[in-house]
Amino acid sequence: MDIVLVTGGTRGLGLAIAKRLAITGYRVVVVGRKCSPECEEWLAASENAAFEAYDFSDTSGIHKFCQQITKKYGRLYGLVNNAALGLDGILATMHESDISRVLRVNVEAPILLTKYLSRPMLINRRGRVVNISSIIGSTGFKGLAVYGATKSALNGFTKSLSREVGKAGITVNSVAPGYMATDMTQGLEGEKLESIKRRSPLGQLAHVDDVASMVNYLMSDEAKMITGTVMTVDAGSTA
Repeated sequence: MDIVLVTGGTRGLGLAIAKRLAITGYRVVVVGRKCSPECEEWLAASENAAFEAYDFSDTSGIHKFCQQITKKYGRLYGLVNNAALGLDGILATMHESDISRVLRVNVEAPILLTKYLSRPMLINRRGRVVNISSIIGSTGFKGLAVYGATKSALNGFTKSLSREVGKAGITVNSVAPGYMATDMTQGLEGEKLESIKRRSPLGQLAHVDDVASMVNYLMSDEAKMITGTVMTVDAGSTA
């Protein structure tokens, strides 16, 4: 059974991705700072999933963490770099420590994880790396300059890494979600929500399950000729 590790997989989009991959038949290792109640409930009912705790703001311990993962579960087939911080705030007033933390979690951590967890893929000469980006990496958004910069960085990382590992049968892609129908949007009402929906040719928001389906597709053999690209799932709002 192919093993896939999903970071930030205890809630929201990450949990939706983990569930979708497990249904498909992958052995899924979910990583987060702590296991959420909804993730615990799912893990109790799933035979193909496990949880490992790690805080990706501690980049100094990532090498050891990867060694432990490989020793415990075997060589990975897939890695989904989903964990991210979305601290918002105007750059001029954002604290330097917050800027550093966002850069560590959103850029340095996924690069280091991929560095160490792609080595077993290189040995096996097969594998999948999916980086969860955002449309904000290309469109921009007020108050999310640092976050947007990290997502642009992930897309650049995706393109260059795909050229490094392609001949070993490893694909590397980004998935860029748009504004999604999640708990975060349930508080939006009236004209604000409608204006967001009007940006979409489909007249609605994408759902986390739509993004999870794209990740699942990129993990499959059907996507073996897709690499070095950014797949946008936003109900067409950036069209």
